[in-house]
Amino acid sequence: MTETMVKEDQLLGKIATELAIPYKQVKNVISLLNEGNTVPFIARYRKEMTGALDEVQIRNILERWQYIQNLEQRKEEVIRIISEQGKLTDELQQNITKAEKLQEVEDLYRPYKQKRRTKATIAKEKGLEPLAEWLLTFSNQSIEEKAKEFLSEEKEVRTIEEAIAGAKDIIAEMVSDDAEGRKWIRKETTKSGTVASTVKEAEKDEKNVYEMYYEYEEPVNKIVPHRILALNRGEKEDILRVSVKMNTDLILSYLSKKWIHNTNSSAAPIVLEAVEDSYKRLIQPSIEREIRSELTEKAEEQAIHIFSENLRNLLLQPPLKGKVVIGVDPAYRTGCKLAVVDETGKVLKIDVIYPHLSDFKAKEAREKFINILREYKVEMAAIGNGTASRETEQFVADILKEMDEEVFYLIVNEAGASVYSASDLAREEFPNFQVEERSAVSIARRLQDPLAELVKIDPKSVGVGQYQHDVSQKRLSESLHFVVETAVNRVGVNVNTASSSLLQYVAGLNKTAANNIVKMREETGKFTSRVQLKKVPRLGAKTYEQAIGFLRVLDGKQPLDRTGIHPENYDEVKKLLAKLGFTTDALGSEELKAALSGLDLKSVSKELAIGELTLKDIVDALVRPERDPRDDLPRPLLKKDVLKLEDLKAGMELQGTVRNVVDFGAFVDIGVKQDGLVHISKLSNRFVKHPLDIVSVGDVVTVWVDSVDMKKGRVALTMLQPS
Repeated sequence: MTETMVKEDQLLGKIATELAIPYKQVKNVISLLNEGNTVPFIARYRKEMTGALDEVQIRNILERWQYIQNLEQRKEEVIRIISEQGKLTDELQQNITKAEKLQEVEDLYRPYKQKRRTKATIAKEKGLEPLAEWLLTFSNQSIEEKAKEFLSEEKEVRTIEEAIAGAKDIIAEMVSDDAEGRKWIRKETTKSGTVASTVKEAEKDEKNVYEMYYEYEEPVNKIVPHRILALNRGEKEDILRVSVKMNTDLILSYLSKKWIHNTNSSAAPIVLEAVEDSYKRLIQPSIEREIRSELTEKAEEQAIHIFSENLRNLLLQPPLKGKVVIGVDPAYRTGCKLAVVDETGKVLKIDVIYPHLSDFKAKEAREKFINILREYKVEMAAIGNGTASRETEQFVADILKEMDEEVFYLIVNEAGASVYSASDLAREEFPNFQVEERSAVSIARRLQDPLAELVKIDPKSVGVGQYQHDVSQKRLSESLHFVVETAVNRVGVNVNTASSSLLQYVAGLNKTAANNIVKMREETGKFTSRVQLKKVPRLGAKTYEQAIGFLRVLDGKQPLDRTGIHPENYDEVKKLLAKLGFTTDALGSEELKAALSGLDLKSVSKELAIGELTLKDIVDALVRPERDPRDDLPRPLLKKDVLKLEDLKAGMELQGTVRNVVDFGAFVDIGVKQDGLVHISKLSNRFVKHPLDIVSVGDVVTVWVDSVDMKKGRVALTMLQPS
């Protein structure tokens, strides 16, 4: 093995230990990624090599691998630079090599870094470095006598005081550059320091949003992520002044012991002044920045994680398949736009009603709405939750109660619908529709297939995050893109109905390939087999391999094309079916299900030379060819009547849908104007580390009204059953 291979093996072993994943699986994941395979493809079709790791685990391995590689590159670069300066010692090289974090490497590199002109570099230019080094020997020789040796008109060191001041500046920088000292101070500040805030300009805080932070203090190691982001925002808006407070006496005591080796020497007070100056001027501000940066990074990671989890659950909401739906985009003056879509999402009717202008208009609106429901045999009404939503809900509920036909309604979160409606994509899809009409179509389709509709919108606009504008937008976008990609590939895509927006999230496909699939479908008609996709321009062999298992042809020539089985396994599948006495036409039949139920996976796996995990997936697909993982989730909460805030009483039991999960609780739609909050303390009788451990976006939950604030329009809920 070469030295590089040995080093790579060590790094892979390190990741395996950190993530508690077997070394072989980590090595295989990196190898597969290096070969150009996508995360969804590896997770679904290379289970034998990865031990069935999911997409998140694979991504964690990739991110850790990239971090460690960057760390190793930085170590090599730092060692090279210090070596070129002729200052690299064996001990220093060893310390750099052993460093586990980039921060440690930067600390060790600090003394050798090219600095901009500082007080210390100016003092060195004046030839005062030997005086600084002499002071640190704590000699008993007269300081004044020694300082005289460094007086120079030419170098502008005219007095003993100037010479000593310059030497102190050099010592201050030496103290600041000491990696061991910085590490100790950073650790101590994290352990016993506090994050403190005071009000800077209260008049800018018109709604008293930051009032609790006007005089606030909390330990660095205890402060929760969402408070960090709130403080950062308050500081950014110039309302708060935020700092990290440390035990200065403790830190100065540590530094004094480290640097002053002889307290009886006349140099001791001078070195002590330099140490104090170093801490206050150089170390403290720098460590404060580092700690706040680290806290912010962790807070951002948490906020991004919550947003990602909420988005995943929102995208994987069960579709209401096979329903004719009327989408209602509510409004007062401009009227409620209506869009009827058939079972496939095709628009059948666009109209507008004015139920909120006058009694006459309301009566007219009522008649028109009933006629549309009957004419198109509408089964579901989807009402957007924007302006005039509750009034429109009341209008619709009153009509549905009196109808003989069974029609339900649902409030649909329309976050991002307006963004989509005004987009180029929407204009391309519905060039003759007004913005609000497109919005009504989007609302209806969100009920039929949330995933297919929501992928058309920037994930940041779907309204399920917390502090999303306060985090790294690049990191947020990457994380949300990964979530959408994972969701799309987990569900699979009907290649004959999918929009380009949906197709471009399929593993291996990009925007160009997705557009080319749609273009070819429009020009030559529906795809009748997966093989035809090989003819799509810009869809090469590797792309085809990555994408094809996630693309479904539901009514084509080859029944296996309906499933999530990859074409690379078709021969083995046919052998399996033949062994059981079936052909591919028997997919999903009761007879085939019965035959497969008694299959000995271990022996058949050996016989067909196919992995046991892959075989299990194949059997699942043969039993349920068009399985949609979303079908196993609870149905959305359908409604026929409406509640008002005034109807709510403490202790009242209700069912609601979780709309958003944040650090401090969950917001639940119980059918009144404002979503109610279940505080983290009211989610369960046991200790709850985070609300996501108990609830997810889209969950239908039983709640009890805790309290109602009519003035603020707020409802506090509990999931703890009243005794």
